[in-house]
Amino acid sequence: MVLLINLPRSTDRRARMERRMAALGLDYELMPAVDGRNRLEELLPSVDVAAFERHVGRDVLPGEIGCYHSHLRAWRHFLASDAQVLLVLEDDMVFHGDFADALRTALRGRAHWDMLKLSKIRAKQPVCQGLLGPYRLNAYIGAATGFGAYLVQRETAQRLLPRLLPIRAPIDRELEQVQRHDIRHFGLEPFPCHPQDEGQSTITGSNFGAVKRYSLSRRWTKYAEQTTHLMARVAYLARKGRLQPRHAALPLE
Repeated sequence: MVLLINLPRSTDRRARMERRMAALGLDYELMPAVDGRNRLEELLPSVDVAAFERHVGRDVLPGEIGCYHSHLRAWRHFLASDAQVLLVLEDDMVFHGDFADALRTALRGRAHWDMLKLSKIRAKQPVCQGLLGPYRLNAYIGAATGFGAYLVQRETAQRLLPRLLPIRAPIDRELEQVQRHDIRHFGLEPFPCHPQDEGQSTITGSNFGAVKRYSLSRRWTKYAEQTTHLMARVAYLARKGRLQPRHAALPLE
């Protein structure tokens, strides 16, 4: 199953993605995004505001709430079907020439991952877990953010969906916490697509204009939490044997 998330009012983005998807020749369903701005009063109770502010160091943005619920909506739609793997795409993706090949390779290697990022905003301190054809299957010690294109397996969505509320962080930051969720959340590198919004984000505003960070005296909790999460992630990856790079070819179905 392939779901393309798009805000109904973002008609230009939808038109661009429709052209890109047509060029790719990939069948998909359009998944209307949840509009956090217009539904803020309804959705705000789903946020643990104190935890979010502590973790992120700023106020939660209405668009972040809508984005989070949009991905949950996509997962629920997926689980209501008979599909075994879901590809989620946000509406600012640019596909590289190898995207179709990378997707086929990723699906043939699905025994080796639970969630698989096909694009990134950040992908820091990668540790190779093996090779899927010409691609590296990477775990990450550092930040692994961006949720514009990823694969998730049915069993993973079933297990995680009940535990993803309340919202404690943006959806990508929540699911980079592999130690909390006990998942093989890897990246396929070189990434076969990338986000391109030309500085006009429906979440963070024009050139991040909607993002208002707290003063340093209020942001110390963010850095403390990041350090705690990093230490926990390193310990988790060590227990799972994922800190030692491996470059052997992994079997494909």
